Amino acid sequence: MASENHKLHIFFFPFLAHGHIIPTIDIAKLFASRGIKITIVTTPLNLPLLTTSLETHKSHGHIITIKTIPFPSEEAGLPQGCENADTIPSPSLFYAFFNATKLLQQPLEQLLLEDRPNCLIAGSFYPWATDSAAKFGIPRIVFHGTGSFAMCASESLNLYQPYKNVSSDSEPFVIPNLPGEIKMTRMAFPEYVKSDDDNELTRVLKESREAELRSYGVVVNSFYELDQVYADHYSNVMGRKTWHVGPVSLSNRDMKKKANRGKEASIDEEECLKWLDSKKPNSVLYLCFGSIVTFNESQLKEIALALEASGQNFIWVVRRSKQEDDEWLPEGFEKRMEGKGLIIRGWAPQVLILDHEAVGGFVTHCGWNSTLEGISAGVAMVTWPVGAEQFYNEKFVTEVLGVGVPVGVKKWVRVVGDSVNKEAIEKAVRRIMEEEMRNKVKEFAKMAKEAVEEGGSSYLNLSALIHELQSRCH
Repeated sequence: MASENHKLHIFFFPFLAHGHIIPTIDIAKLFASRGIKITIVTTPLNLPLLTTSLETHKSHGHIITIKTIPFPSEEAGLPQGCENADTIPSPSLFYAFFNATKLLQQPLEQLLLEDRPNCLIAGSFYPWATDSAAKFGIPRIVFHGTGSFAMCASESLNLYQPYKNVSSDSEPFVIPNLPGEIKMTRMAFPEYVKSDDDNELTRVLKESREAELRSYGVVVNSFYELDQVYADHYSNVMGRKTWHVGPVSLSNRDMKKKANRGKEASIDEEECLKWLDSKKPNSVLYLCFGSIVTFNESQLKEIALALEASGQNFIWVVRRSKQEDDEWLPEGFEKRMEGKGLIIRGWAPQVLILDHEAVGGFVTHCGWNSTLEGISAGVAMVTWPVGAEQFYNEKFVTEVLGVGVPVGVKKWVRVVGDSVNKEAIEKAVRRIMEEEMRNKVKEFAKMAKEAVEEGGSSYLNLSALIHELQSRCH
């Protein structure tokens, strides 16, 4: 099988954001571990993210090549260095960024012409990739970076627009044609959705939906047992061909791979593990809000006060450097929390931390990677969505799976985070550290690990996709 697979060559072109690049690398590793030749295409400033993550993979003799194409900052009127959606501060620049990604089509097609791969797996925000693949007679597979529930909910809202039939932003409505009685409010959506805006982003989203229907299918970072009802709904009702191949983070089995996943960590892995080893099982709360979310000082203070009041051991990842002042912390907080709390300023080795037996709870912004990593590690969650599709993921975690507790945010804000007081945070934290919820999520963690083992659902889905692509080659 492996020698047969060597004839296959797959191009990966992830959307330029950490939450898309990191799982794409993991999917590429899964294909490479089956003997398939892989090329990942990115831009120069995103290159370090790939080289760090792939460093430990080289020793296994897998064929993964990285190629770069320039990001057209100047032509798009963007400042130098805007090569990753995570670094875009304002909405106007965000739209310009999406516009700039269209200019990547020609250089990508040049690489397709030179290398002639058998398949292109490209991020969902590149609608033109379906046409690019068609020019070379190869299938384009879409990668969204989220799960079936969010994809189904988003598609239903787009088709039926139920938010137009309510009288206020706070009036709940049921998402039509979606299994389960899922209610939301208009507050959980961005302004451009509610007001039918016509801008660069809404046009890309519309084109992406159309391109997806014309594509070969969708590869999903999830496992069938987790979102079975919604996986079937997306395939059978919404007409998409899908392959669930996750949780892809589980492809990083050894400590080094877990530590090297994503950007370079702001803490030494040995130091981090030593601290965790000193704590009892399920006694540590982990707080991390992804690579984009930025809280103001008053909100950070509320989080700190809640942590102190809860009495929990904690690891708290904060997107502030040591060079910035610590006025956002209550006076004397770090001294009082010595031995009880660990603050990581910058990037944390998240999978390494979540997988440690000392960790029993996770306060998360509900990005899909974090959500699935929490489930895979068997850790219950406090859900604190901010933007993107995170409010859908919160519903999935709290109402469908029952492995999380909402902290109480209502409003979509993209970056800054809706404000929550100390009492609400403390109450949610105390609830998820209870045994009953932890036992439930540990069941899902067991299913996740079985899904990626040989003979498991995700393993077999990947085999089926490889077999289909081989048949096309012949």
